[in-house]
Amino acid sequence: MQLSTLLLGGGGKSLTSLFSLVYLFVFLPGCIIVYTALPKKCKKYFLLLASYAFFWLISSSLIIYLILTTFSAHYFGIWLDRIGTQMRSHLAELPKEERKAAKAVCVSKQRRVLALAVILHIGLLLVLKYSPFFTTNINTLLSKLGVSVQLEVPAAIMPIGISFFTLQAVSYVIDVCRGVVKAEDDLFKLALFISFFPAIIEGPICRYGQTADQLWDCDKIQYKNLTFGIQRILWGMLKKVVVADRLNNFVTTIFDTDKDYSYGGAIIAIAAVLYTVQLYMDFSGSMDAVIGTAEIFGITMPENFRMPFFSRTISEFWQRWHISLGAWFKDYIFYPVTTSKKMKKLTSSARKKLGSHYGPLIAGAVALFCVWFCNGLWHGSAWSFIFFGMYHFVLILTGNILEPLVQAVNKKLHINSGWFVYRLLQIIRTGVLVIIGELFFRARGLKAGMMLFGRIFTDQRFEEVNEKVFDKLRLDTYDLIIVGITLLIVFTVSILNERGVCIRESLAKRHIALRWAVLYGLILFIIVFGAYGGTYAPVDPMYAQF
Repeated sequence: MQLSTLLLGGGGKSLTSLFSLVYLFVFLPGCIIVYTALPKKCKKYFLLLASYAFFWLISSSLIIYLILTTFSAHYFGIWLDRIGTQMRSHLAELPKEERKAAKAVCVSKQRRVLALAVILHIGLLLVLKYSPFFTTNINTLLSKLGVSVQLEVPAAIMPIGISFFTLQAVSYVIDVCRGVVKAEDDLFKLALFISFFPAIIEGPICRYGQTADQLWDCDKIQYKNLTFGIQRILWGMLKKVVVADRLNNFVTTIFDTDKDYSYGGAIIAIAAVLYTVQLYMDFSGSMDAVIGTAEIFGITMPENFRMPFFSRTISEFWQRWHISLGAWFKDYIFYPVTTSKKMKKLTSSARKKLGSHYGPLIAGAVALFCVWFCNGLWHGSAWSFIFFGMYHFVLILTGNILEPLVQAVNKKLHINSGWFVYRLLQIIRTGVLVIIGELFFRARGLKAGMMLFGRIFTDQRFEEVNEKVFDKLRLDTYDLIIVGITLLIVFTVSILNERGVCIRESLAKRHIALRWAVLYGLILFIIVFGAYGGTYAPVDPMYAQF
């Protein structure tokens, strides 16, 4: 038996949620107490030790992959930085006319080293996460071709958070190569950046320049940071425990337990809506806990959500949802593809023939395809995830193609795109498209997704939507009322945030009695209406599986 299993039952499973009792009342308070007691020079090393202890407790021996990733990123960063330093020193000694050729040689060497680093990191991720998927599909293809040979499907070995810390490590190496950041000589500083315990399970995917110095330049915990951090954690807990976990029984029954899909299209449509709500409340709530935990230690993490359901287009939605992942794909896939020599040449030629709007769309479409193929595959090793990516690729590309036509029609019909009704219709349309995408995202495979989607239109059975069916699906009237009230609270706060009103800052200026009344009211609401005990089972963070 692993020592981590002895210390925390289930191999640290109780720590995988930042809302678990073990995390909230044992691990985090323990970290705060020890961190506060230590002298400033020791705080950063304690954060590193706590981060590795946290990952070891939830992953046991699989921590080796985190260690290997860190050592590899550190080594490649120094190697790339050394090539750059040597290049600058060498160029300074050369005559001006020879510098261009010499620089090209050094840049080519850097790119080869960078390619090796990316292949090793992404290759390890592909092997660990996607080997069963690729092997299964190869076997299916061989079978259809009449080949009797079948490959052994390997068991999946995937450390929690590998998709997140791998992308962080790759972004660091690329940024060093680009000269955005200097290679870090201190292995421990880089290790803390990659492994910081609140973010290692579900992100956000940080850049080295965003958080590394903050993590390393530790200071004492301030009262404001402590209170604001706790408030943010409680806000996330409201979303996760009261709403997301409460909807889990219904969603799981429809998508997983009901293997024969006995329910009609109306119930399936409701399940798709509720799953979208569940996913947002679960993931954004977890991000609140991550950002709140970091805030306690005086670290500002990048926001991962910005009121996505106020989006007017699918493109805007993905600029507001899982922001750090979208920014990663934009900076490290979209821009490199569109700015490559071949794409620049293609864009220049297309612009002359198709104009300034449609010309660049060709290169943009190629880059967009790469982004959304990788986005779909990043979320999971199944055709349903690839379809999910291609679905959004088509929607965004179609929106880009039709944009001039829509503007022309609006102008001819004297429609003001700023009108409230027009914006509201756009938001509703975007919401419906998002929910359709999430249905395929949640379904048990692409075939199941197609079946569920088709049933919405062919087998509606509205008479099914009654209290008896909802009771069977373990979502009664009481649950719906609690979910509705909580969503109204979150919606109201989101509107205020969208208008630039910071609730926490405003509340901090109020009388202490009001501040504590609101805080205790939030705690009491979570305690009374949280979905735990009885028929509710603890639900692991949904994005941890990706």
